[in-house]
Amino acid sequence: MRCSRTWTQPWRPPRSERPDETGVLRTNGLLGTRMPDKSCAQRDAMMDRIELTGLTVRGNHGVFDFERRDGQDFIADVSLELDTRKAAASDEIVDTVHYGELAEALAAVIAGDPVNLLETLAERLATVCLADPRVQAATVTVHKPQAPIPLTFADVAVTIRRARSGGAT
Repeated sequence: MRCSRTWTQPWRPPRSERPDETGVLRTNGLLGTRMPDKSCAQRDAMMDRIELTGLTVRGNHGVFDFERRDGQDFIADVSLELDTRKAAASDEIVDTVHYGELAEALAAVIAGDPVNLLETLAERLATVCLADPRVQAATVTVHKPQAPIPLTFADVAVTIRRARSGGAT
């Protein structure tokens, strides 16, 4: 879960670190700098991850007729943020996200109804990832290595992050 308040009130250095009568700051204090709220930072850092990378599925997505007619391979990488402690303690698959079932669900979306944009496909995949209430956030990258670009390139990809609170990062 993302923190609703990321920053504390503005920080002011102790009186000894404030500018002197000439206005010169004689220490390395950063006047007015905002400091991170440690409780939020710690909570975000505590999220575990389940990653599925390189899921390759044939799809018919794209803006051109030939892309929809002939299709091409799309590659998906997903990273799920969740607490895996219950699964670690029980050692039972029912206490975590079953990545085999996740892969099947993602593949069905990629092979399913065509969309014009990678952004739309990535959004649909993120929705699948967040369908499990244990998943707090999902980062999804969709690669289109055979995109119709008349130049030499290695890959085209769109990456999105969606959190349970609905925020994008």
